[in-house]
Amino acid sequence: MAKKNDTNLNLIPASAIKPASLDLDGVRRKLADAKGPKYWRTLEELSNEEAFGEMLEREFPRQASEWLDPVSRRGFLKLAGASLALAGLAGCTKQPLEEILPYVRQPEELIPGKPLFYATAMPFSGYGIPLLVESHEYRPTKIEGNPDHEGSLRATDLFSQASILDLYDPDRSTIPTHMGEGTSWGAFVGEIRSTVLAQKAKQGAGLRFLTGAVSSPTLGSQMHAVLQQFPQAKWHRYEPVHRDNMRQGSKAAFGNYYDPVYNFAAADVVVSLDGDFLSGAWFPGFIRYARDWASRRKQPDKQPMNRLYVAESSSTTTGMKADHRVAVRPSEIEKIARALAAKVGAGGSGEQLTPEQQKFVDVAAKDLGEHRGKSVVVPGLYQPAAVHALAHAMNSALGNIGQTVSFIDPVEIDPVEHTQSIRELADDLKSGKVDVLVVMGANPAYDAPVDLEFESLLKQFSEQSGRVLIQLSCYRDETTEYAHWHMPETHYLESWSDVRSYDGTATIIQPLILHLYGGHSMHELLTVFGGQPASSGYDLVRAYWQTQHTGADFEQWWRRSVHDGYIANSAFPVRQVSARTGAIPSSASAPGGGIEVSFRPDPCIYDGRFNNNAWLQETPKPLTRNTWDNVAMISPAHAERLKFDQLKDQNDHQSDAQNIIEIEFQGRKVQAPYWAQPGHPDNAVTLFLGYGRRKTGRVGSGYGYDAYSVRPSNAQYTGVDSKISRLDKQWHVAVTQGHFNLAEPSNKDFSIDQREPVKAATLEEYRKDPHFAAKDKVTQENEAPGPDETLYPDYRGSNWYKQYAWGMAIDLNSCIGCQTCAVACQAENNIAVVGKEQVQRGREMQWLRIDTYYQGDAANPQAHFQPVPCMQCENAPCEPVCPVGATVHSTEGLNDMVYNRCVGTRYCSNNCPYKVR
Repeated sequence: MAKKNDTNLNLIPASAIKPASLDLDGVRRKLADAKGPKYWRTLEELSNEEAFGEMLEREFPRQASEWLDPVSRRGFLKLAGASLALAGLAGCTKQPLEEILPYVRQPEELIPGKPLFYATAMPFSGYGIPLLVESHEYRPTKIEGNPDHEGSLRATDLFSQASILDLYDPDRSTIPTHMGEGTSWGAFVGEIRSTVLAQKAKQGAGLRFLTGAVSSPTLGSQMHAVLQQFPQAKWHRYEPVHRDNMRQGSKAAFGNYYDPVYNFAAADVVVSLDGDFLSGAWFPGFIRYARDWASRRKQPDKQPMNRLYVAESSSTTTGMKADHRVAVRPSEIEKIARALAAKVGAGGSGEQLTPEQQKFVDVAAKDLGEHRGKSVVVPGLYQPAAVHALAHAMNSALGNIGQTVSFIDPVEIDPVEHTQSIRELADDLKSGKVDVLVVMGANPAYDAPVDLEFESLLKQFSEQSGRVLIQLSCYRDETTEYAHWHMPETHYLESWSDVRSYDGTATIIQPLILHLYGGHSMHELLTVFGGQPASSGYDLVRAYWQTQHTGADFEQWWRRSVHDGYIANSAFPVRQVSARTGAIPSSASAPGGGIEVSFRPDPCIYDGRFNNNAWLQETPKPLTRNTWDNVAMISPAHAERLKFDQLKDQNDHQSDAQNIIEIEFQGRKVQAPYWAQPGHPDNAVTLFLGYGRRKTGRVGSGYGYDAYSVRPSNAQYTGVDSKISRLDKQWHVAVTQGHFNLAEPSNKDFSIDQREPVKAATLEEYRKDPHFAAKDKVTQENEAPGPDETLYPDYRGSNWYKQYAWGMAIDLNSCIGCQTCAVACQAENNIAVVGKEQVQRGREMQWLRIDTYYQGDAANPQAHFQPVPCMQCENAPCEPVCPVGATVHSTEGLNDMVYNRCVGTRYCSNNCPYKVR
């Protein structure tokens, strides 16, 4: 951990902590003695510690009144800045110039208070997420999925939902700068002209471009045109969460780069080899995949339900939804893949497996063999090329190609292996071959592989005479410190562009508002090098598609494409492929020793690009439920060997103070708070990217550790021979998993153990008794009440309200715990964030949360996700306590919120028995 960040770690001496031992043997004994299923939320609840029970019995945690409140007026404005801008910019609306005409009479479609919806798309890690954006008075306010687009079918993810907050973020870069001083776009264009001419005379020998993954057809066409003008220039790409293994695996199996496209709706059996395809945003098409997979978990009495087998090296929501799961170290995934391939007749070899692993392989192979053409094997992006090649060979042998999985040309423009590309750029910088470096939408000073020493290279480059570093980015970040020219980048809701989704379908990105901070897009920056500095993004995108359209009426086609949010029939055609013989290495790579390390993007802030988004920072991460920090995930057994205590500080907030461990990998060290995660493989540690930022906005500053500081180019996702040591320090982590637990009442016959907070059954149990969920041990009866059994008279009389009958059902069999609904609720209602310190006190204010309950042994439990929304109480406790009448009961029986009245007393939240108000 960098020394300059130590002041932000909230460190306290270990002697100040009241330890509570984590006795796993005792836990196992209690599970063995338990009768019936046992559901638990934390390891402390599972072990039923006396201290844990004492904490629940107190109305307020000990010493709560003595806490100092660090949320000053300045801190409040820091956290609420973007939310206030989102709520208060109605009078400062900026509309895109291309579509605006002055009017004397109000447009017919513009009705104050009535929303309009516009189709667009969000570029994300090289792929497009199709969206439908709600707009009030030409101000974007809420994001949904495009119902007509195959890539979403109305669904979204938490990043899309929260991206609306980034649009209004006051910490965004607002003005161009030259050597740290404010300037203008016009001045930049004029000053850089001589540099462009000098490079043209050298055929671009010293010109380098660095971007992330790009699937924009217009941007790709522009880049090709620039490279034609500068033949010796180079275009480098680097995404911190890249898909190099996927590229290498398809090339090994088929001899070329291809993108897989899965059809989970047609798969009866799914085997995942460390592939988090349900909620892993780094998995192209994950939104559509989650919807397709969930469609096979509904109405099991009317259609056969799919089965999911997962072998994974880190706990994920996909693994926790599996019917059969095995947790293994990263290097053991390839052994399982080889053994599975041998079983299904796809090559491979017999591997030495543990009994648990062998049972998993035998059962999965049998099920795959019985469902040829109706099964699919999914490799994870973190796994090496050999695992991808093995998965392709198995799908080929099982007849799945063309049925449940197909292959298309890469969606990314001119696909490259990103690690090699960034390494080549670093080599050119070292050798002095670069005169002009243009960085667009990337932050290599922060997230480039640590062994390349990219920040040092940029520092040396910026200090050399005659060198020019140009950066285009939404925020002033770590790379900005070394940029001679910094240009603010437009948000995707402010600019024209285009992008392709996971299947190749092209979407026009249309703006909903004029750029708030005077930014420019990549299209506009490239025109400076292409000789068209006066062209707008709209002109460039429209001109490109004019060259692609072959029909007669371009104007009608263009308007329809912009309106619908996609270009019809633009999906890439399916390629006919078959796995090559001998494409798989004959033997698995030699296993290493020590602790194995995995690098994963953070579930809420991804690779760090959403670091300044307060909604995402305060969203509890799936499974761990921690906020505002990243943790180092290890197994409970590993924590026990290190003599760690999962519980708590003197304030009795569960998992508030965590022991710090030091992870050493390839000679580099980082300090992080550990987290004992049920179901995590033993002798392995998972580090999450995106935190420990050295230069970011006010919201994201000072949180977490920097996992990039130990992530080398030769171990981008997994590595062996790491070491873990315990430090005599503590780190406060804000965790919500143990919040709002219920204490057992004195009457043990009606204890929480008997009430079963989660209802779960196997498919066979459900078919025997479809009404199993209605049974409750509290009733002390073994039969469900009939649908008409009630003491009340019929309420559907003459005065029955015949308009709306509001209600919502949540299918717990389909819920994957991805947190998208929680972020969507926050976006819809603009719910305030409270900050890390208030979350530690149990004062988070989300109106919807997802509780995670575990069942079984801590080494490999099954997880159940249970969303808890506002219950719309008939006699709602939140209504009478509001001093300004902001929470009221509507004539339709709903608990309404009048936002303009709310003064933020939080009495409603305090009085809500479900803690979702």
